[in-house]
Amino acid sequence: MTSIAANLQAVRARIFAACANAGRAPESVQLLAVSKTWPASYVSQAIAAQQRQFGENYVQEAVEKIAELRSDQLEWHFIGPLQNNKTKLVAGNFSWVHSVDNLKTAQRLANQRPPGLSALKICIQVNVSNESSKGGVNPQYALQLARDLSNLPNLSLRGLMAIPAATSDLVIQRQQFAILRELKAEINRDGLNLDTLSMGMSHDLEAAISEGSTIVRIGTAIFGERQ
Repeated sequence: MTSIAANLQAVRARIFAACANAGRAPESVQLLAVSKTWPASYVSQAIAAQQRQFGENYVQEAVEKIAELRSDQLEWHFIGPLQNNKTKLVAGNFSWVHSVDNLKTAQRLANQRPPGLSALKICIQVNVSNESSKGGVNPQYALQLARDLSNLPNLSLRGLMAIPAATSDLVIQRQQFAILRELKAEINRDGLNLDTLSMGMSHDLEAAISEGSTIVRIGTAIFGERQ
């Protein structure tokens, strides 16, 4: 068994245990393998270990990787900061975008989604920790943005994403993730039907699953420290 396969097995075991502790079904949480900065050969090892969903942060690197590994069985998620001059590439190559935090970017994705492709699934990135160094809409503006995005063609608004401030304190981890969970509930009470919470990484996936995460984005625990 390769180290990547072994790492995937260990991460899946953590997800299973976290779901059991939270009283949730393991299949309610999707594992997104974050393959940014890693070559296609590493992704191929993960594919051999039955991983099918991959997350990328850098557009040009991702597009090259997607072309090299092209397969209808793979699902590619864009999870990084999105510049307006890169939206066309993202709209044409990805199934999901987790990092939408303004209407202009969403409009560009909607307009540039190629005919014949299914609606691009999107999540609104929310800055739950109020960090100036990170993207994401302020929680108080998320509801209005969700309303605006829900009316755009070629997009399917599925949920919310967050990258909270890193901490080893489990209580603080859960508090930060709870903000996103409660915001999703508020938006759904307004009449939308969000079903996705993209939250939790290698160091805090247990806390995220406890607070309702449906997609955990795991890089380091699968591929190792970034090069």
